[in-house]
Amino acid sequence: MNDALGVSHKRDDAAGKVTGTARYPGDIMPQDMLHAKIVFSGRPHARMISIDTLAARSAPGVMLVLTAADVPVNEYGLEVFDQPVFVGLGSNGRSAVPAEISRWEADQVAIVVAESVEQAEAASNLLAIEWEDLPVVGDLDEALVGDVLVRPDLNATNNVCCSYRLRKGDVAEGWAAADVEVSATYEVPLQEHAYLQPEAALGYVDDEGRVTIEIAGQWTTEDQAQIAHALDLPLDRVRVIYPAIGGAFGGREDMSMQIVLALAVRRLAEQGISRPIGLQWSREESIIGHHKRHRGRIHARWGATNDGRVVVAEADCVLDAGPYYYTSKTVLGHLHITVSGPYDIPNIRVDSDAVFTNAAPGGAFRGFGAPQGLFVAETQLNKLAALLGMDPVEIRRINCLKEGSIGPTGTVMPSGVSLPTVIERCAEESHWVEPVTSATLFSPFASLPPDSRSLRRGRGFACALKNVGFSLGFPERCEARVVLHGHDHVERVELFSGAADVGQGSDTALRQMAAEAVGVPIECIEATFADTATGGDSGSSSASRMTFMAGNAILGASKEARTRWMKGERPAVGWFRYVPPPTDALNATDSHGTPYFAYGYGAESVDLSVDIDTGHIAVHEVVCVVDVGRAINPAMIIGQIEGGVVQGHGYAVTENLQVREGRIVNPRFSTYLIPGILDVPERVRSIIVEQADPRGPWGVRGMAEVPLIPYAPALVAALYDATGVWFDQIPLTPDRVRAHLRAHGVDKI
Repeated sequence: MNDALGVSHKRDDAAGKVTGTARYPGDIMPQDMLHAKIVFSGRPHARMISIDTLAARSAPGVMLVLTAADVPVNEYGLEVFDQPVFVGLGSNGRSAVPAEISRWEADQVAIVVAESVEQAEAASNLLAIEWEDLPVVGDLDEALVGDVLVRPDLNATNNVCCSYRLRKGDVAEGWAAADVEVSATYEVPLQEHAYLQPEAALGYVDDEGRVTIEIAGQWTTEDQAQIAHALDLPLDRVRVIYPAIGGAFGGREDMSMQIVLALAVRRLAEQGISRPIGLQWSREESIIGHHKRHRGRIHARWGATNDGRVVVAEADCVLDAGPYYYTSKTVLGHLHITVSGPYDIPNIRVDSDAVFTNAAPGGAFRGFGAPQGLFVAETQLNKLAALLGMDPVEIRRINCLKEGSIGPTGTVMPSGVSLPTVIERCAEESHWVEPVTSATLFSPFASLPPDSRSLRRGRGFACALKNVGFSLGFPERCEARVVLHGHDHVERVELFSGAADVGQGSDTALRQMAAEAVGVPIECIEATFADTATGGDSGSSSASRMTFMAGNAILGASKEARTRWMKGERPAVGWFRYVPPPTDALNATDSHGTPYFAYGYGAESVDLSVDIDTGHIAVHEVVCVVDVGRAINPAMIIGQIEGGVVQGHGYAVTENLQVREGRIVNPRFSTYLIPGILDVPERVRSIIVEQADPRGPWGVRGMAEVPLIPYAPALVAALYDATGVWFDQIPLTPDRVRAHLRAHGVDKI
């Protein structure tokens, strides 16, 4: 047995990121590079009447101006081809997507390529476009009224994008058995991914004549496929490479500049010009130009018996999809299942819809529907505990899913349910049974001393579960190739994988697993990642899946390579495609089936003080317990937990993205406030539980999304503990907290 696992090996990219030598896409600037500018429509809903590019084409230094008329197949989309590459006129009719209508302020209308950034910018301002503005569907209420249809080409009746219905048991019987009920309408917000590196890319034709894009992304082969589709090229004529990636969190799952930059490279090459093209967005362009976490509204009604047993749960859920599908079908599906929580509830009714609007598209974001669903479920359970005078941990002991429990979709939970374990461990580590101490003195203003009369202290508890992998019927898979070199013994191992290290440390973890699988020190592993020319299809670095999926693929490839080695092959090559157990898509009537093949589980406590005079919140300690199955690299897991908690704090407290009439009005970090060093929790205690998943490699579970999910409901519960007031809307900005407390009669003594 090797010792590669369970060891906090230094990350492969640590030195480069600390010293600044890591090469992100924006750092790759060849000498003869041209510069590109993407032009947004700037119109949330409008029909293009005309576009004149002559002045832009004639401007100094301009090499190329491309519009909708230049796209071979003017459509793309991760789940559905429903979005034009360019909004505009003159499409060749090979796509059924109406291209003349801008449905989002960041719909792209042109790309300008010039000798310098300044020349590209200047030329883009010379585009003469005439628009006919259309009525804007700016929010959920306007979408639900349906007077204006955002996508009549997809739904000519109303603005519903997709729908699910879930039925378990008999809700009428459940309500007959219930002694108490809680009901509320919850509002969950948009959230910006705020990754450190804004979108940037380099495009060129490589030595084998392939249109090549170097960019930060999450799924190389999906990027490759969408580029090839829009450019009408064979798949092997497109190459996608991911250099260093400055964060993603789901924000790089959908297209940003991949297709249009590849189109520009191809059109220049057709003119005999073989020069690379660089492109980089500003932070403002990034915030405006990519999707967000779905905002939504959920009305929930739960009933329980006097002894704390939840017997019925109902929910009506609406998410804002924006004008395009992106991943709304899947995000809505996860919300649909998680809104009844990680609890064994016999009678459930959930009706879920996503609706089209002209706001920013909703898409993938860490948790993928579970943060919205479990904010509701965990707050509902905490409210029931308060109503019944029960301890929040005890009510979870009574109701939580256990081994053999029937889940909300009417099938047995995948084996390895560790929720009881993480609940008990979190209660123990947070000293839950001990009383909360008095409020810690703090002042929201550096120039003023603390006012003890305004401070209240509280503590809250919440749980989470998160599926591993895409699931919901998706044909999940992951490939890896392992090559063993040497003579009498293995001296060197090559690992090829398409996995994208978006900051979570997967490059290091996968090398550790390869070392363990082959039985060599990690120093013997040479890895090549995230290049479609070598890596195969590893699927997306998302959905808490990559360590689980790639680990199984590496195990299979290593086994095949060792077999060939024993037969005398030098080098010995092993290739393997791991396919997990199949899952079921949600059916239209009751959602019965097996939606997931594996889960991760966690529990979290939050200890805070609130200044009731100003509404400011200070979080003193977070105890986060996550079952990882098997810890490949404990230090990186702790980093994931701390990062998830901080991102959860932004979602719950500070990040308030404002959209008016379909336009983002605060696309800068000066007004969209991600947590700073003085905002984040003072202490995060990361507790790793290792209860093996029977399907995971070495028992591994996916875990990266779990720490974020329970943070908001645990914080809301702590705020209730401190003030006696429930909050059903986040983020908990100081003005919102203060106003809500005043509305409920809370003032300082």
